[in-house]
Amino acid sequence: MNTKRILITGGAGFLGSHLCDKLLQNGDEVVCVDNYFTGNKDNIKHLMGNDRFELIRHDVTFPLYIEVDEIYNLACPASPIHYQHDPVQTTKTSVHGAINMLGLAKRLGAKILQASTSEVYGDPKEHPQTEAYWGNVNPVGIRACYDEGKRCAETLFLDYHRQHNLPIKILRIFNTYGPRMHPNDGRVVSNFVVQALKGEPLTIYGDGSQTRSFCYVDDQIEAMARMMITPEDFIGPMNFGNPVEFTVKELAELTIDLVGSASRVNYKPLPGDDPTQRCPDISLAIEKIKWEPTVQLSEGLRQTIEYFDTLLSRE
Repeated sequence: MNTKRILITGGAGFLGSHLCDKLLQNGDEVVCVDNYFTGNKDNIKHLMGNDRFELIRHDVTFPLYIEVDEIYNLACPASPIHYQHDPVQTTKTSVHGAINMLGLAKRLGAKILQASTSEVYGDPKEHPQTEAYWGNVNPVGIRACYDEGKRCAETLFLDYHRQHNLPIKILRIFNTYGPRMHPNDGRVVSNFVVQALKGEPLTIYGDGSQTRSFCYVDDQIEAMARMMITPEDFIGPMNFGNPVEFTVKELAELTIDLVGSASRVNYKPLPGDDPTQRCPDISLAIEKIKWEPTVQLSEGLRQTIEYFDTLLSRE
């Protein structure tokens, strides 16, 4: 077997830790890099005894000198609460982090994958969103540190590809949920599950009619791994997410039902620049990597509820 040495930035985070699991199961060596701003050692502690797993504490806004075969660049806080906490650092992580990882990949001749986001589409006027859509982003809004940071990272990846012939992949991740989400990340799934388990009112911002599509983490990680092994002439960007839409109110009702909670719903004003619709067109993913989500929302939520129930019981 041809074992690869693979670097994952943000490897102790929600998606990164699941990707570590996946690649180790494939027989690869994994170097996990994280500064623990939103990542957590608990997410990867079960891997610490694996001799093919290495953990490095490092901030990607500074250069990293290491020898690897492939790079997955996942480092960046991804929830509004976290990326708005230090918006300057968020932009630096997306932009300087991309520059540093691209520089490393260029030196090594390594293939590099950028975990971009559906946030590059902003509050979309096209629905569902295809990869050809340029987006509707407020460049001076409170979410711009993340939205524009990720858009700039995509620009850098494409320019490194055009200018240096660097092998790259770009994927745009839509709402993903599952075990190892941060309980206080402010995202709708984690918010609802934690509130329902505690018997607290579920907070809906706006009237709950805004729609989201929810992709379970196992489906997302499978797509990411498949994207990395596509032919070099295909670089993306490619949407990864679940095209089945639910209103936020429907998600709240389903969560309460699955938890068996007596929680009610509490409505609050909608935050600035919060998109009213977000749903991927995944035609390209179906065509290029033969992928579409398989885990139903009710099943994925059960797994997520079980994880948070265990987490809260330790407190």
